[in-house]
Amino acid sequence: MVYAGQGDAERSMALLWNAQQTPGVRSGPKPGLSVDLIVAAAIAVADEQGTTDLSMRAVGERLGRSAMALYTYVPGKTELLDLMYDRVLAELPTTYDLSAGWRPALTAWAHDGLAFYIRHPWVLRISQARPVLGPNEFRGLDTLLRILAETGLDAQVRRGIVTTVYDLVRGAARTIAEARLAPQLTGMSENEWWLARSSMLQQLAPDFAERYPLLHELESQGAYEQPDDGLPYLESEARRSFETGLTLFLNGIDSAIDS
Repeated sequence: MVYAGQGDAERSMALLWNAQQTPGVRSGPKPGLSVDLIVAAAIAVADEQGTTDLSMRAVGERLGRSAMALYTYVPGKTELLDLMYDRVLAELPTTYDLSAGWRPALTAWAHDGLAFYIRHPWVLRISQARPVLGPNEFRGLDTLLRILAETGLDAQVRRGIVTTVYDLVRGAARTIAEARLAPQLTGMSENEWWLARSSMLQQLAPDFAERYPLLHELESQGAYEQPDDGLPYLESEARRSFETGLTLFLNGIDSAIDS
């Protein structure tokens, strides 16, 4: 987990809100640097390698510059992370068709968010406990609130919906991202992992059905069957759970409106 806002507050906020921009400079035939170029390069590094190995040196190498050359524009890695986070949020749509009401719009918003986090899984490592407070972060929140305004619900209720739907989307995306990363980090495919352990479980707990009757009931009714969607089991399960959770959540909002 990474906490945003750990750098110099004044410089970070100024960079986020474009109040402090250093013009590009040239050094021989190389193109000039800018905050925008540095942030874009850092996002590309994070998309490929995650934030664990993110460094000013790695970003500089991608740009064909030294790490020291970057410090003229961005004070350090902590400030850079804030800029990356807010910049990548600009990919998300800012308007949704509300002609059919809030529910189709909120459904589309949730699916867009899921796809976004899967494209940029490193964003999920940035804690929500301390927001970046950048323009795109606020713009995204305002977009969601514009959809929820159509519900006519009380402001406190809408605020609770915001937190819950973000948790729903981020939770599903995190499971999918971890499932995709697991084979690379463990050297074992998902199928290999399950086969190795499920066979042992049958030997060590032959009375599994009697010990865990409700779990066995779900399994016997096909709740854990692999759908024919071509995806690894865990990712497929995460997507199914997301759809189920989203539907129930939307139904709950409908009930709140009716009451």
